[in-house]
Amino acid sequence: MSDIFKKPEPGRFARAWDSDIAYSFRKSPLAIVAATVSLLIILAAIFAPWIAPHDPFNPATLNLMDGFTPPMEPNQFTGNTYWLGTDNQGRDVFSTILYGARISLFVGFMAVAFAMVLGITLGLIAGYRGGWVDSLLMRVADVQLTFPSILLALLIFGVARGFIPPAYREAMAIWVLIVAIGLSEWVQYARVVRGATMVEKSKEYVQAARVIGAHPAKILVRHILPNVMGPVLVIATIGLALAIIAEATLSFLGVGVPSTQPSLGTLIRIGQGFLFSGEWWILLFPSLTLLALALSVNLLGDWLRDALNPRLR
Repeated sequence: MSDIFKKPEPGRFARAWDSDIAYSFRKSPLAIVAATVSLLIILAAIFAPWIAPHDPFNPATLNLMDGFTPPMEPNQFTGNTYWLGTDNQGRDVFSTILYGARISLFVGFMAVAFAMVLGITLGLIAGYRGGWVDSLLMRVADVQLTFPSILLALLIFGVARGFIPPAYREAMAIWVLIVAIGLSEWVQYARVVRGATMVEKSKEYVQAARVIGAHPAKILVRHILPNVMGPVLVIATIGLALAIIAEATLSFLGVGVPSTQPSLGTLIRIGQGFLFSGEWWILLFPSLTLLALALSVNLLGDWLRDALNPRLR
């Protein structure tokens, strides 16, 4: 009889909705706005082929007569109107932003993923093994921290391109850029994971796993890794914004993605050349998109850091 009036257990979605992180998110208007802006830009970039009015990188769809058309004004030759205007080649700026954001987000996500895998792996090994392995890895990390990450990424990008045959440089440019940014950002993950691993490996559950003969790799992956992922997620969120900015900086300097696949940084570099001739929209709108994306992701990282901090609950 008592089972009839027993309250059913909440489902997985209900438990997630009632969690501390979800409650903190609902009570933070800034986090909601940042998440909304980030999601809109990411979705717009993913569905760019269906959202963009034109394919800006298909020469067959371009008309040079549409060049330098101001936003929301009909072109004096063709009569075509574009929301955000056109650039010097007649490409729709709105379409170029959507396609450029795809490249920037792809490079940012892949660079963060590469830096996470490398940093977490080396951090787990250094924190668990200790001794000379820990000293060697941390000294390498300390040396790398003495150099600005953007200069280090520029150096790695230049060296890597030197080993690639000229015929494959343009095809491999994006992947070289991902590796360069990832190698310049792995230190943050390694140092945080190392410190957390040194704390976790002395706890009873790790000692028990050692006693029953568990392999060190199994202990690291199944027992220690899940308990050190909280700080890593915060660093990854903030690192995504830094990776996007790093890609935009390298592309602005002309050493990033190829001109046939321009990112937001490349569009800003192109627009900068027309700023003082009166075509301000070619620079303004890609810059605002990059600013909104980086700022919203950064604000999400700040919120996640506070939400996962037990002292602030």
